[in-house]
Amino acid sequence: MLVRQGEPNTQSEVAGTYGYLAPEYAYATKVNEKNDVYGFGVVLPELVTGRERNGEHMCLVEWAWGQFRKVLEILQRCSPQQGHRRKKKDHELEYLRLLQNFFAGPIPADIDRLSRLRYLDLTANFFSGDIPAAIGQLRELFYLFLVENEFNGTWPTEIGNLANLEQLAMAYNDKFMPSALPKEFGALKKLKYLWMTDANLIGGIPESFNNLSSLEHLDLSLNKLEGTIPGGMLTLKNLTNLYLFNNRLSGRIPLSIEALNLKEIDLSKNYLTGPIPTGFGKLQNLTGLNLFWNQLAGEIPTNISLIPTLETFKVFSNQLSGVLPPAFGLHSELKSFEVSENKLSGELPQHLCARGALLGVVASNNNLSGEVPKSLGNCTSLLTIQLSNNRFSGEIPSGIWTSPDMVWLMLAGNSFSGTLPSKLARYLSRVEISNNKFSGPIPTEISSWMNIAVLNASNNMLSGKIPVEFTSLWNISVLLLDGNQFSGELPSEIISWKSLNDLNLSRNKLSGPIPKALGSLPNLNYLDLSENQFLGQIPSELGHLKLTILDLSSNQLSGMVPIEFQNGAYQDSFLNNPKLCVHVPTLNLPRCGAKPVDPNKLSTKYLVMFLIFALSGFLGVVFFTLFMVRDYHRKNHSRDHTTWKLTPFQNLDFDEQNILSGLTENNLIGRGGSGELYRIANNRSGELLAVKRIFNKRKLDHKLQKQFIAEVGILGAIRHSNIVKLLGCISNESSCLLVYEYMEKQSLDRWIHGKKQRTSSMTSSVHNFVLDWPTRLQIAIGAAEGLRHMHEYYSAPIIHRDVKSSNILLDAEFNAKIADFGLAKMLVKRGEPNTMSGIAGSYGYIAPEFAYTRKVNEKIDVYSFGVVLLELVSGREPNSVNEHKCLVEWAWDQFREEKSIEEVVDEEIKEQCDRAQVTTLFNLGVRCTQTSPSDRPTMKKVLEILQRCSQHSAGPLKKEKGP
Repeated sequence: MLVRQGEPNTQSEVAGTYGYLAPEYAYATKVNEKNDVYGFGVVLPELVTGRERNGEHMCLVEWAWGQFRKVLEILQRCSPQQGHRRKKKDHELEYLRLLQNFFAGPIPADIDRLSRLRYLDLTANFFSGDIPAAIGQLRELFYLFLVENEFNGTWPTEIGNLANLEQLAMAYNDKFMPSALPKEFGALKKLKYLWMTDANLIGGIPESFNNLSSLEHLDLSLNKLEGTIPGGMLTLKNLTNLYLFNNRLSGRIPLSIEALNLKEIDLSKNYLTGPIPTGFGKLQNLTGLNLFWNQLAGEIPTNISLIPTLETFKVFSNQLSGVLPPAFGLHSELKSFEVSENKLSGELPQHLCARGALLGVVASNNNLSGEVPKSLGNCTSLLTIQLSNNRFSGEIPSGIWTSPDMVWLMLAGNSFSGTLPSKLARYLSRVEISNNKFSGPIPTEISSWMNIAVLNASNNMLSGKIPVEFTSLWNISVLLLDGNQFSGELPSEIISWKSLNDLNLSRNKLSGPIPKALGSLPNLNYLDLSENQFLGQIPSELGHLKLTILDLSSNQLSGMVPIEFQNGAYQDSFLNNPKLCVHVPTLNLPRCGAKPVDPNKLSTKYLVMFLIFALSGFLGVVFFTLFMVRDYHRKNHSRDHTTWKLTPFQNLDFDEQNILSGLTENNLIGRGGSGELYRIANNRSGELLAVKRIFNKRKLDHKLQKQFIAEVGILGAIRHSNIVKLLGCISNESSCLLVYEYMEKQSLDRWIHGKKQRTSSMTSSVHNFVLDWPTRLQIAIGAAEGLRHMHEYYSAPIIHRDVKSSNILLDAEFNAKIADFGLAKMLVKRGEPNTMSGIAGSYGYIAPEFAYTRKVNEKIDVYSFGVVLLELVSGREPNSVNEHKCLVEWAWDQFREEKSIEEVVDEEIKEQCDRAQVTTLFNLGVRCTQTSPSDRPTMKKVLEILQRCSQHSAGPLKKEKGP
C-alpha cells in the first residue's frame, strides 16, 4: 500500500525495502521526502562499489561510513597545518595487494620508498622486466608473492636480505632468463614457505638451503634443476611438504632423514638412482610418497608400510625389485597403491584395503605371482585394479567383478582362470582379460553389463555360441574375442552395436554367413573375422563401411568381393578363400566368370594375342606421334591448366598418379565449405592416407599459387607428435591436394557429438560409445601440446585460426593431433568463401575480437580451444545449447550463477568423471573464452593447468551426492 506524506502508517508492513530504509523508521512512523534522500544515498555507493546493500556482516551504509572514517584518519595524519607534523605517504603503506589485475611494465625501481611495507602481493598481473634490487631494502617485509607475471630478467639476490621474510612465492614466471637459485636465499632464517614452480630454474639446489631452519613448504617443481638433492634438506625439522618433481635431479636420495614433520614428498619425474631410504619409515606423519618415473633400484623398505598416516604410495616406472612389504594397508587408510613397471616379485599384500579406503591398485608389468587377495573382493571403495603382464593365477574374487564403484579392470597377460561373471559392476566400462585361461561360455545374463565400452578377452579358452543377449550392450565400442573357441553363427541382432568401432572375432570356430547387419554399424572401423568357418557371399552392405582394417582371410567364403574392396588397400583381406573372385585384378584372386583354359588351344591363343599386341603397338606409335605434335602446338600457345605438380615435404613412396587415381566417390569420406576429404591407399605400402582436396573459386595467378605452396611448405616442415603430419602437396591452377597421415579414429566431434544423429533401431533411444573422462582429459592435453608448440617454438607464432573439435583428430590410441594448421588463413587469402565471408574460423568458435578487428594474435586459438574444453566437459555442441544461446554464453551463465559441476557435466560421463578434474577443465574453458584477449591465458599456461589437473584427483562426481 502507498503511504501518503504526513499520514501515519497504519500497516504492519514497512513501506520501503530493507537496506534502503532511513533509520527514523526505528522510532517514528511519520516520514517525509528526506526518507527518499536516504534511500538515494544508498544507491550511490552501490553504483560506485558494486556492493550489495545488505552484506553478510554489515549493511552498505555501515561499510561506507567505515571507509569514510579511514579516509578522514589519513587526512588528519597527512595534512596538519604544520609541515613537520605531516607523515610521508610512502611510510604509511604496510599492506599492498594487487593480485589479478592488468598492471604491466616493470615494478618501480624505487619501491624501497615503501619502507614500512610488510605485505606485497602482485600475483597474476603482467609485470615485466627485472625484479628491482631495491626490493631487498624492504626490511619489514614478511610476505612477498610475485606469482604468474611476465618477468624476463633474473632473480635478485638481494631478496636474501629480507630477514623477516616468511612467505616467498615466485612461481609460474617462465619468461625469466634461465637462472640458478640464488644461494643468498639460504640466509632467510624465518622463511616458512618457498614456492618457485615453473620459474625457469637451472643448475643445482644450493647447499645454503640446508640452513632454512624455519622452512615448512618447499616447491621447486617443473624446472630444470640438476645435480643431487642437498644432504641436509631432509633434516630440516619444520619441513612438512617437499615438491621437487619434474626436474633433472640425479644421484641418490639423501639417506639421513630427520625432517620428521614431513607430510608429502614428491620427487617424481627425475633421474634419481639408488635405493629408497629406509629413513622414510621414520616419517610418522607422511600421507603421500611419490617417487615414480625415476631410476630407483633395490627393495621397498618394509618400515614404509608401517607408517600410520600413509594414503598415497606411487613408485611406478623404476627398477625396484624384491617382494612387496606385506603390511601395506594394514596400518593406514591407504588410497592409492601404484607399483607398476618395476621388477617386483612375490605376492600382492593381503591387507591393502584393510581400512576400506583403497581406490586403486596398479601393479602391471612386474613379476608378481600367486592369487589376487580375497580381501580385494570385499573392497567396495575400489575404482580400478590393473595387474596386467604378471604371473598371477587362480580365479578372480567374485566381489571384484561387482565392486560398486569399479571403473577399470585390467588383468591381461596372466594365468587367471574361471568363467565370466553373470553380473558386472554398474560403472565398469573397461575390462581387459586377454591372454589368460578363462573358459566356459558367455553368460546369457551379460545383458546386465550395460556400461561396458571396452571388452578385450582375446586368447583365452572361452567357448559356446555368442548369445543374442550379448547384442544388447549398446555402449560397446571395442570387442576383442579372437583366439578363443566360440562356435555357431553370429546373431543378426548385432545391428544394435551402433557404437562399435573395433570387432575382432578371428581364430575361433564361428560358422554360417556373415551377418548383413555388420554393414549397418556406422562406426565400425576395424573388422577381423579371419580363421573361422564362415560360408557364403560377403554381404554387399560391408562395402558401405569406411573400414581401415578388414580381414576375412582363411574362411570358406564364395562369390564376388564387393567392388568397394577391390583395391590395393585390401590386398591381403581375402586370402585362403578359394571360392572368392573379383572383377578388377588388384587382389590375389581369380576373375569372376573366368573359364578353365584348354591346353590344346594355347598355341592359337598365343597367336591371337601376338597379333593383338602387334596391332596395339602400331596404333600406339601413331597416337603417340599425334599426341606429341599436338602437345608441341599447345605448349607454344598456352599453358596446360591440368598439369599437376607434387611438392613433397619428406621422403615419399607414392606419386601424384597414386593420389589422383584415388579421388573417387568410393574413397570420399567428407565434404566441407572449402573442399573434400578422401581416404586413399598408398599402392606400394598399403598405408592409408588422408587427402584434402581444396577447390579454387577462381584461377590463381602464378605468384599467388607460389605463395600458397610456400606457406604450405612451412606447415609441411613441422614435426610434432600432436600435429597431423603434412606429407606433401599436389597442385595445379584450379585445385590443391594436401596429403596427410591418416588418423584412424577420425575427428573428436564425431566422438562427442556423433550420438546426436544416431539412434538405436530397437528402442529409438540414443546409444553410442561413451568417450570416458580419462580419454577426454588425455585429448585435451594432447591438443594443447600441439597448439603450444605452434605458438611458442617458432620465430613468429603460427596461428591456427580455426581450432574446433572437428580439426582435432585421433589416432588408434585416442592421442590427439591438430589438423589444418594455418589452412583457414590461406583459404581466406585465396578468396575462398569458406561460408565465413572472409573470416578465418567457424561459427561457435570465433573469438569476439573478430567483430572489430582483423589484427589478431594467438589468443584467438586460445578462445577456440576454450570452446573445445567446454565441449569435452558438457558434451554440448558449440551452436546448439538452445535457440538463443551458444555454448560459451551458456557456460558463462553457469559460471556466474555458481551452478554445481553436476549440472554442467555431460550426462554420459557424470558417474565416472573426476570432480576436481572436471571442475578445473570447465573453469579453464570459461577463462579461455573471456571477451578480452589479454584476459585469456597463453597456451603454455593452459597446458600447465591441464598437466597439473591430470595429476590430481578428487574422486567421481557421484561420491559427492551423498546417500
